[in-house]
Amino acid sequence: MHTLKKVEFCHETIAFCQIDDDNRNSERNQPISDRFLSGSAGMTEERRNRLLEIVRQNGFVSLPDLTEELNVSASTIRRDLDYLEETGEAKRTHGGVFYTGPTPTLPHFELRQQSQWDKKRQIAAYAAELVQDGDTILLDGGTTTYELAQHLASRQVQVVTNSLPVATIFASRGNSDLVLVGGYVHQKTGVCLGPYANEMLSQLNVGRAFLSVAGISERGCFNSNLLLVETEKAMMNVADEIVVLADSTKFGHQSLALMCPLQDIDKLVVDSDIPHDWRSTLLEADVDLMVCSPSSETDMQQS
Repeated sequence: MHTLKKVEFCHETIAFCQIDDDNRNSERNQPISDRFLSGSAGMTEERRNRLLEIVRQNGFVSLPDLTEELNVSASTIRRDLDYLEETGEAKRTHGGVFYTGPTPTLPHFELRQQSQWDKKRQIAAYAAELVQDGDTILLDGGTTTYELAQHLASRQVQVVTNSLPVATIFASRGNSDLVLVGGYVHQKTGVCLGPYANEMLSQLNVGRAFLSVAGISERGCFNSNLLLVETEKAMMNVADEIVVLADSTKFGHQSLALMCPLQDIDKLVVDSDIPHDWRSTLLEADVDLMVCSPSSETDMQQS
């Protein structure tokens, strides 16, 4: 009996040692940083917290940037992102990952969102009727296009956007194919701008672009940020149809930078308070003017 127990014990010891050797051989094939950072549950949690903080601070981060910043392999980053997707705190998309946890506070955006809110909702509901399931659309980072995103979030559409707030709406529902355009993140509005965003846009094509503006005059459509205007011009270049969403208070006003002349717009959706003389001006510019009914968000009346 003692001999049998001794042999059984030895086999267990040998088997254990063999497994331990296999683990060591496997570890030798891992980057040193992976062995260090994934060596315990505590270290894994610490790494994931650091990853989440990077994504939260930047809004959108590419996978290569994450592997470089955390000094771990791409496979480790993917496992961490799978975990964060399960918790609802991040979402992987083409080219990287963006934050989908509690929405960062954007006071400037929220203040603008409250202005003319009823009119923006009417315009958004009207514009949503232009979209069919399966369409590929582009939404900019305006507050009216944000309301449009609320209407479209449950639809089966392909969405391209440079707006973190808009992307968060679609990512939280998971019904749409979402492409987030990266670049410099404007802190007040949460939109991605600049040469990286413009370069990415140049590789895409969409059926319809929904754009917002700060002002409209007889010269055309305006926005208040030069980088924003350059990115919106890049959006217009890749869209088969341009739809501008603007409430009636935007008419007769100019801002810092000209986005486009009126003739470059295909459709313009506006509330019924638009001044009468502007109706004729837009029609002369060959703009398809679409006026929302004041009685209902979904009633439509084409002018």
